[in-house]
Amino acid sequence: MQPLKGLTVVTLEHAIAAPFATRQLADLGARVIKIERPGVGDFARGYDQRVRGLASHFVWTNRSKESLTLDVKHPEAAKILQRLVLEKADVVVQNLAPGAAARLGLGYDVLAQQKPELIVCDISGYGADGPYRDKKAYDLLIQSEAGFVSVTGTADEPCKAGPSIADIAAGMYAYTNILAALIERGQTGRGRHLDISMLESLTEWTSYPLYYAFDGAPPPPRTGASHATIYPYGPFPTGADNGSVMLGLQNEREWVNFCEKVLLQSALATDPRFTGNAKRVAAREALRAIIVETFRPLSAPQVVERLEAAQIANARVNTMHEVWEHPQLKARGRWREVGSPVGALPALLPPGSWDDGDPRLDPVPALGQHTDAILAELGLDAAAITALRAAEAV
Repeated sequence: MQPLKGLTVVTLEHAIAAPFATRQLADLGARVIKIERPGVGDFARGYDQRVRGLASHFVWTNRSKESLTLDVKHPEAAKILQRLVLEKADVVVQNLAPGAAARLGLGYDVLAQQKPELIVCDISGYGADGPYRDKKAYDLLIQSEAGFVSVTGTADEPCKAGPSIADIAAGMYAYTNILAALIERGQTGRGRHLDISMLESLTEWTSYPLYYAFDGAPPPPRTGASHATIYPYGPFPTGADNGSVMLGLQNEREWVNFCEKVLLQSALATDPRFTGNAKRVAAREALRAIIVETFRPLSAPQVVERLEAAQIANARVNTMHEVWEHPQLKARGRWREVGSPVGALPALLPPGSWDDGDPRLDPVPALGQHTDAILAELGLDAAAITALRAAEAV
């Protein structure tokens, strides 16, 4: 299933937010031409070397793209970029520094006059206006500004999310907004300007804690891996093997089953200290002590056996190595391979059903791998391309 086949995206992107958005467009068949700085490229290429010498972030977010190197500050390269956008692009995506795209002549107000059907998606930390417009923004900083860090971690110390969640949130909203704009263009023939803010994206994702703290109420406490406002819901140790089991209850029916079939203490189901989630949250220390004492003589598999019999939700706290080998992902055939400069690499199918054909899963590009081919497509001959290289424009 490649519904975006035939569409071209030109993207001036780096790091995660924009590359994640455009990789998903590529998954759906779009041609994505990634503009990179000659000799250096997207700075995410240099984050680490954990994937056989390639960077983990880059491998994740850049498969199925074409890499074109252009020094966009060089007059000749700037002309090529303008031609590429006006002659080839359906969508332009950028997450450069604030104001940089406009200085390159890639602002929507300018492009829309020349190509009204063009969709332009700008991704930034704080949006196109407001007092924070020009403020630098990286993932951890946005996690902090959006309040995410304040409700994540332990009572003693706030923590960031492990993945780049602010970037991911912005990338997802860019992706879905572009899809919506393409549908709209199919109806009206006109493009649209999309202004995606990392702060607004992550604030949307943090809105449950926001509403929980509505009108001056205390925010959810930081409770580590346990749920802040539902209990019992989190990890509990097992004494026989020094293991751990993650479990969660959502309603009173499950609470009764948990007491009767897991804790083997039916009377707890009607104990006035624990009747209703709000009371269990208030008395979490007392309830935790009971659960830990019950699990003390048991191993993790024994606890899981009881939880399964009681139909109580539970999970393993998998390591990254265990996720690579996860039996459910294997059973559902979710792994494929993509090419790269260092050979074939595993790639997870995008979430969703792909019964009528796989998404596009083309290689992760080497820096500048497609430069000559794209320049030739624009009509430049070998001598012109050689001259551009000599001038360090590409």
